[in-house]
Amino acid sequence: MQPTTHHASTMMMNQVDLRSLVSKHGTPLYVMNETYIRHQIRLFKASFIHSKIQTTIFYASKAFLTLAMAQLIHEEGLHIDVVSLGELMTVIKAGFPSEKILFHGNNKTSLELDVALKHHVGYIVIDNPFEYENLINKVTQTQKVMVRINPGVEAHTHEYISTTKHDSKFGMSIYGQDTVELIQAITSHPHLEFCGIHCHIGSQIFDPTSFQKEARLLLEMIHQLKVSHNINVTHLNLGGGFGVRYTHEDDPFDIQVHFKHILDYIQDTCDELGLDYPHVSIEPGRSLVAQAGVTIYSIGATKTTYSNKKFVFVDGSMADHMRTALYQAKYEAKILERPLAAIEQTYAIAGKACETGDILIHECPLPQPHVGEHLVVFTTGAYHYSMASNYNRLLKPAVIFVSEHDARVVVKAQTIDDLLAQDVLV
Repeated sequence: MQPTTHHASTMMMNQVDLRSLVSKHGTPLYVMNETYIRHQIRLFKASFIHSKIQTTIFYASKAFLTLAMAQLIHEEGLHIDVVSLGELMTVIKAGFPSEKILFHGNNKTSLELDVALKHHVGYIVIDNPFEYENLINKVTQTQKVMVRINPGVEAHTHEYISTTKHDSKFGMSIYGQDTVELIQAITSHPHLEFCGIHCHIGSQIFDPTSFQKEARLLLEMIHQLKVSHNINVTHLNLGGGFGVRYTHEDDPFDIQVHFKHILDYIQDTCDELGLDYPHVSIEPGRSLVAQAGVTIYSIGATKTTYSNKKFVFVDGSMADHMRTALYQAKYEAKILERPLAAIEQTYAIAGKACETGDILIHECPLPQPHVGEHLVVFTTGAYHYSMASNYNRLLKPAVIFVSEHDARVVVKAQTIDDLLAQDVLV
């Protein structure tokens, strides 16, 4: 299904006219297609199954998390992973079953570990020996744990979202003796149940063989732990990073085809190495929500510079659209009132923040834009709301969920009172 449909004078999300949302809620405005998210989840669930291997899908909540989103994930039967106290308490407040929560991150605070243990989360992923020492000083009853492994797989993605280079901050090296020593310490502790190994090789990955390389290295490690140290690994978490289409340049792989290939490859490799089949998990985030989201802006001005560069200024900024400045990410957009109009020029879409680098889209083909019209930026469902800030004291937009026929506010637009609420005058 398509997240939006385009007509001569408007865009629709399911049966909801996006112009009506602008009239009611203003701009900037995050809009999420709830029906599309549920469709994506069901597609992943139907694709990530195997006749001989148990599988689980954890939603990577860092991509997009609100109370409503946590409820949706639970309704659709997924597990969830969190990386901070804020994410953890959001899913708990939403009523998410604690046994379906996986808690990871490279520097969990003492408080975060306390709260995770208090709520009996399903799994804690240990990143380093210091975290292990902190955990064993707190744990008083059985806690399932995994260890994050860095296999050194080249994921062919942006430097900032590649997480398994040998100098990455995440996890323990697959080649390190200290990694084996950490796992041995865990297995000998009376209150820690070592379940398996966790890995995440990066984001926006378009080559499915990267996951086969990852699986091969991790299964060889599992084999070595069994043969050399009599340690059984029952769970293998491959992480996420499945690429999505932002522009015509992107070519994501077909999960229905390649999930089967990956699971078959794991089966064959286990047979080759004489291993029992582990319980295999993945952690999609962006691939479930990115294309479900659009951001709507009002066009406030246009400008042609002395060098003939053409700008369109919108009422948002890098504060609500960080990925272009951070990752040099590319996006596509259309004018809400004329989505089918012929392209006339290429424009730079710039925000209102006081930064030269506050560019949302560097090259955006559009018909001649008019002040007062609205620009719809596509594929903003992941890492937009979750990365939003108050830079320049700009306010965070509302978030709207659109079902088949209705729209509802799931995050209210921030107000000036909200912005000032934590400030203290001395």
